[in-house]
Amino acid sequence: MEQEMFRPTQQTQAISPFDVHASSALIANLRKRPRWGERFIQGFLFFCGAVSILTTLGIVFELGKESLLFFQTPEVNLIEFLTGTKWQPTIGEFGVLPLVNATLMTTLVAMLVALPLGLAAAIYLSEYASPKARGFLKPILEILAGIPTVVYGYFALTFMTPLLRTILGSETVQIYNTFSAGLVMGIMILPLVCSMSEDALNAVPRALREAAYGMGATKLETALQVVVPAALSGIIAAFILAISRAVGETMIVALAAGSGPNFTFNPFKAAETMTGYIARISGGDVGYDTPDYNSIFAIGLLLFTITLALNILSRKLSARFREVYE
Repeated sequence: MEQEMFRPTQQTQAISPFDVHASSALIANLRKRPRWGERFIQGFLFFCGAVSILTTLGIVFELGKESLLFFQTPEVNLIEFLTGTKWQPTIGEFGVLPLVNATLMTTLVAMLVALPLGLAAAIYLSEYASPKARGFLKPILEILAGIPTVVYGYFALTFMTPLLRTILGSETVQIYNTFSAGLVMGIMILPLVCSMSEDALNAVPRALREAAYGMGATKLETALQVVVPAALSGIIAAFILAISRAVGETMIVALAAGSGPNFTFNPFKAAETMTGYIARISGGDVGYDTPDYNSIFAIGLLLFTITLALNILSRKLSARFREVYE
């Protein structure tokens, strides 16, 4: 009886050495066979990655080289550049804080618009909308991302600013102000926040939602207490990427925020941002190799540093709050 129990069947018989040798020879033959299509694709992908890295290094090199010329000017001091509150290059005042302050104010207003509305829209599209409604609403929302920024700039100047002046008074709101520029900038980056947040929400396993429903949670409780915390790393990445996009926006602030450096915390007054100053000076109004002209590279390097810091922060926060499901 025991011999019958341990009698090898057709499925449990050992593989013969001939079969092992044949399989090894087949694998070796496949490895030796040239796959020119795959090698071409691999080489093309490597080329694209190398071009991206070299382009970034080239930008940093040019910004650093031109910024060095700016800081070699006798009247320019690095500490004064980073801490000064007056930016008037014509009289030797090179404090960049007015430009940085205006940039941060427009970014803050934009984030107050884009982050809550974008996340709310993403939750609706991911958790509440039917497939038909999602297929209709999402393309309409993404149309906002295809509108040129110069159109947004004129929209802020010709519609949003008059609306604010009508509501709050023309004495309170100036024609050029950072608040209207920030509002329209928030509308512009709204599709970015919504799309990336929705992708993060959709990546949460369905089993977590079903477990919450099985414990008696409502749809709103499931969305806010289960799905959003599980997708927090992707949502944070979307938020920080949107902040980087707002910091680097040019045309809206150049048209609607103002064209004069002004160190003020009043969002209803005109103030020039870093990108607005770069756009104005690079238009050819000043001579080449002057402190005014070279300053745009120093400001560009500062913008690059801020964006790099935001990207590093995004990666650290995403790694910190990332949820792994198996």
